Amino acid sequence: MALMWVLGACLSAQQPRPPAPVIRAAGEAVLFAPPDQARIELGVIAQAPSAQAAAEQCARQLESVLARLRKLLGEKAEIRTAGYSLSPNYRYPRDGGRPEITGYTASNIVEVRTRALADVGPVIDAATQSGANAVHGLQFTLRDDEAVRMKALQQATRRARANAEAMAAAAGLKIVRVLALEQGEAHLIRPVRELAPARAELAGAPTPVEPGTIEVRASVTLTVEVAQ
Repeated sequence: MALMWVLGACLSAQQPRPPAPVIRAAGEAVLFAPPDQARIELGVIAQAPSAQAAAEQCARQLESVLARLRKLLGEKAEIRTAGYSLSPNYRYPRDGGRPEITGYTASNIVEVRTRALADVGPVIDAATQSGANAVHGLQFTLRDDEAVRMKALQQATRRARANAEAMAAAAGLKIVRVLALEQGEAHLIRPVRELAPARAELAGAPTPVEPGTIEVRASVTLTVEVAQ
């Protein structure tokens, strides 16, 4: 009888304990921050019968644009090449024959960055008035977005903890310890302005620009162990 009791006690000791009860809670945060930098992509698209003529025309027009922008922005000018292309234009016969090259298109796009948001409208106007005929878009950004990202994550974490405590209290439980904390989304939604191609008849009208705000979203999932 004693042997059976010892054996039963050993088997009982080897049985796994039931898992501790846990609660999973999510937390989200949304912050809004004013942008402090703008990026504008603009440039020149030129067409000509030959590749050399298209490239030369594009280069002359863009050089005029760059000279105007450097004069406007001075030492604040942050300009870099964003894209360049030179490609043939084709005419496709209706009867399905071999396509014929009718000319060439050259495109040179630059990215202009400025920290003075009041300069955005004048930059666009100066570029289009001096020969730019392609404005691809305008994006407002933050020079340093790390601080606002961290603040959003902190708020999301606090809300996840508050949600977990509220659920535990409603169930008559208490939080024992944090088991896991997982980061979900933490990204910036930057306002982007699509700008229509410049029109000569509107060259005298100033371009209105509204920076808006940058939306920062963060989410986390918290797993905690609870007990009575």
